[in-house]
Amino acid sequence: MKILNIGSMNLDFVYSVDHIVTTGETEASTSLDIFLGGKGMNQSVAAAKAGAEIYHAGLIGEDGKIFIDACKQHNVNCKYIETTEGKTGHAIIQRDKNGQNCILLFGGANRKLTKDFIDNVIADFSEGDILMLQNEVNMLSYIVDCAHHKKLQIALNPSPFNECLADVDAGKINYLILNEIEGEQMTGQAKPEAIIEKLLAMYPSIKIVLTLGENGAIYADKNSIHYQPAYKVTAVDTTAAGDTFTGYFLACISENMDVPLSLEFAAKAAAIAVTREGAVPSIPLKEEVTLFLNR
Repeated sequence: MKILNIGSMNLDFVYSVDHIVTTGETEASTSLDIFLGGKGMNQSVAAAKAGAEIYHAGLIGEDGKIFIDACKQHNVNCKYIETTEGKTGHAIIQRDKNGQNCILLFGGANRKLTKDFIDNVIADFSEGDILMLQNEVNMLSYIVDCAHHKKLQIALNPSPFNECLADVDAGKINYLILNEIEGEQMTGQAKPEAIIEKLLAMYPSIKIVLTLGENGAIYADKNSIHYQPAYKVTAVDTTAAGDTFTGYFLACISENMDVPLSLEFAAKAAAIAVTREGAVPSIPLKEEVTLFLNR
């Protein structure tokens, strides 16, 4: 089973600060690091490091060749990455002394997908393959419609949550992977159990993975529910934790691993990732996660 990710690629400019800047405040940064990121790229690398057959599709600017090199380094198939005019997407990230962060995105090339590009990519995939999506590229509803027509399994991480998602037919989504904030934005409910109940009432056939940060994650569908605790580590940088979880979970599902074990792999991969700086560089290899599991 193959995984296709039509997703974002961002250059991450990470500024280390004592605390996240608030309105009207000026604060000096103690350092600046530049990493490869973007929710799409992060999730593709996570899936690849988990052992999946993963293809990344998307657009970069003339300054984005480094993403091609990174894909080759991390065993992500990059045949569907193309170059367009203008700048590659980028993010400005503040990271505080506790490892927490806030992120400002510039879409750049990520927002230049066309119907022809999408049609040509999806044509190469077959019924049962997994399509991994986030909300950092344009034409998301068109991508979902095309993938559903081809009978791909569609996994959506609705992040960042904004008005573009209103055009997406969520009834065509197989896996919805989201955090508590996104869950509340979708349902108007704050408690995890209420979020899940509302989502299943809205979309009875959907499979939900609700991540709860330091409180773990919950998987739920119309027939079952599984709780996965988080693993206690000292956080250095939480930037790619959710993306690592998503990529690992879907990679495990693509290998027909059962849900509880897929959740465990994903949770432990995310725990390792937050102990390291950066997005792509923080994502662990499957061998590291296996060793963590065996402890």
